[in-house]
Amino acid sequence: QVQLVESGGGLVQAGGSLRLSCAASGRTFSTYAMGWFRQAPGKEREFVAVIDRGGYTYYADSVKGRFTISRDYAKNTVYLQMNSLKPEDTAVYYCAAARRSGTTPGSYDYWGQGTQVTVSS
Repeated sequence: QVQLVESGGGLVQAGGSLRLSCAASGRTFSTYAMGWFRQAPGKEREFVAVIDRGGYTYYADSVKGRFTISRDYAKNTVYLQMNSLKPEDTAVYYCAAARRSGTTPGSYDYWGQGTQVTVSS
């Protein structure tokens, strides 16, 4: 079992930055790929970024060049640094853990509760 707790969401103006954190419980953190997804009202949950066990990263085109995913194995934590935020980035952001890296929600076994990010124009 892996428990995930996100933090760091909030309200920011367009062009600003936020850093999301996701703390994972358990001693198997290093064996999981960790992903970030987001869901805006009335929309499906969409892939944002993933980092695999070896540190390889992959991003959705909509955030490439603006967002950076990273992980700290000592702290069992994954981060999402979000720069140059846009109003269309407004959503609830979720972190998730998967045995194998993927870009679809169905690929992930464990989910956090989500953290709200609101970008004002």
